Amino acid sequence: MDACVFVSPSLRSWFATSELAAHIETFVERLARDGYSCHTVARHVDSIAHFARWMSRSRLKVEHIDEAAIQRFLDRHLPRCDCPPPAQRIRRDLSAGCHLLLRILQDQGVVPAPVAKTDPVEDELCRFDEHMRCARGLCDSTRRLRIGIVRRLLQARFGDQPIVISALQPADVRRFIALQSKRHSVANAHALASALRAYFSFRATCGDPVHALTGVIATPAHWSLASLPRSLTRTEVERLLASFTPQVPSYRRGYAIVRCALDLGLRVGEIAKLSLDDIDWRAATVTLRRTKSRREDTLPLPPATGRAIADYLRFERPRSANRAVFVRHVAPREVPISAYAVHRIVRDAYHRVGITHGRVHALRHTFARQLLERGSSLKEIADVLRHRSLNTSLIYAKLDHRNLAAVALPWPGSAS
Repeated sequence: MDACVFVSPSLRSWFATSELAAHIETFVERLARDGYSCHTVARHVDSIAHFARWMSRSRLKVEHIDEAAIQRFLDRHLPRCDCPPPAQRIRRDLSAGCHLLLRILQDQGVVPAPVAKTDPVEDELCRFDEHMRCARGLCDSTRRLRIGIVRRLLQARFGDQPIVISALQPADVRRFIALQSKRHSVANAHALASALRAYFSFRATCGDPVHALTGVIATPAHWSLASLPRSLTRTEVERLLASFTPQVPSYRRGYAIVRCALDLGLRVGEIAKLSLDDIDWRAATVTLRRTKSRREDTLPLPPATGRAIADYLRFERPRSANRAVFVRHVAPREVPISAYAVHRIVRDAYHRVGITHGRVHALRHTFARQLLERGSSLKEIADVLRHRSLNTSLIYAKLDHRNLAAVALPWPGSAS
């Protein structure tokens, strides 16, 4: 791709006298390959032109470009910039363009990659994560949740100092729990207690005396099966599916995502990780290889779900070398969407149809309720939802009104 197409004639001389002249072609080709629009590429090239002129005036060599150099350009030069028009002066655009340039130069080996700073807290969390993954076999989402909680504890107590567990007192743990519990629900408080216990158990395997620390962790009252699983009514499901109209951005992708949750009971992480290689169109099956239970499961692909995914792949999915079914629609497009993006898509659909709660898991509960209404047993529901234990599916027994009515006793004093 010819970089001159994206460089304003009045800015070409700034590149010609700069050491970046040999790298602007690579910069443009990389942005184009990552799916950036021509307008965005031109804006970033204008930003790099301003940076190139500053490099020439500062006699900065290309191999000396780093984060500090970019900050000097933004903090010292930009406020008193006297460069002639049409120099780019929007700090946000300049920062984005310069950091993209730095990353590309690092990938090309022109600029050395930054040396990671030693962080005692992050080093400790890496060891804890390795323990949870190898010794406990926990899934990614559980490990991320626990690492986030433990990180807050260690940063509050040690900051950037070395981690010395013997210096952590029960009062520190009690104060941390009290502060965190004020900000979260009972369910989150339960996760907080579990994460801290898991971390102190890990430290116990390292030989640290943690009995006093574990003793101050109280599990909040949160009885199993105490609440009803929240699901959507038939009317709400119809309104939700009908809300994906052409006026909604990427509506085919959103419709296919909701179909995967409603018709297959997939979790948000499973939807985000779904690969093109997981779908057997001839056999009409979907194979889940990256599940919470670390098993490989094969599910039948309902016709409505298959049509929704096929419509998205044929008419809306951008060109991408990534094998994920659902990819980003804005640059960089070679990256699959995240679980958070799936959450956001479903929550936005909830908002459009007036559903007040934002729990994406309600779609999975709706799938289970529909199976019950069709006469499926709890064992069959547990198998389809891929629960390791049948006890996990017992909560759906509260929705089985047909069987509950058969065993209900007469109300005392009422006519039998």
